[in-house]
Amino acid sequence: MKTTVSTHKLPGYGSTLRTAKSLADQAVRLVGRSVPGRMPDVQITLTTARGMAELSAAADIALAGAADRRAVTRAVRDGKRMSRDIQARAIPRPDGSALILINADKHADPGEFAVTLVHELVHAMQFSRKGVLERIVRDTRDGLGIERQPRRQSREHLRLLKQEEQEAYGREYLANQLIPGAAA
Repeated sequence: MKTTVSTHKLPGYGSTLRTAKSLADQAVRLVGRSVPGRMPDVQITLTTARGMAELSAAADIALAGAADRRAVTRAVRDGKRMSRDIQARAIPRPDGSALILINADKHADPGEFAVTLVHELVHAMQFSRKGVLERIVRDTRDGLGIERQPRRQSREHLRLLKQEEQEAYGREYLANQLIPGAAA
């Protein structure tokens, strides 16, 4: 299990990067002990909303194995729309590792960052569970218009996604162990 923290198109955020590196190592150990599953190799990237859209689209394209222009266009459009609203996103990679994109502009203090980091690391742990990666790949391919999935599988994916989100929100209290008062 290897953890890397970097920035993407984010000049002048040296202190934020140092804080992220110190919190990431502690958070990976904490989440690894608390959540069932195996922690994959994790790449945490701090970026802006524009960089998040770009990296998110590239990760979705790689995950789905998309090569046609329509799927790439749809991935870019979806990435732009999603990056306006969210603070962070965890994306599995085809090699079994996880990419965590964090919008640095939406985190005012280290406490908020710790809560988001713990939340996304829980999702990274969930990717290692049986059948989760295949389900996410199938849904991504469906979302990009590459390969349709049956309606039953789509509903099952949404139901399991809701459960996974609840688990991640339920583990945000672990951020208090990183920074006291973070999850308050």
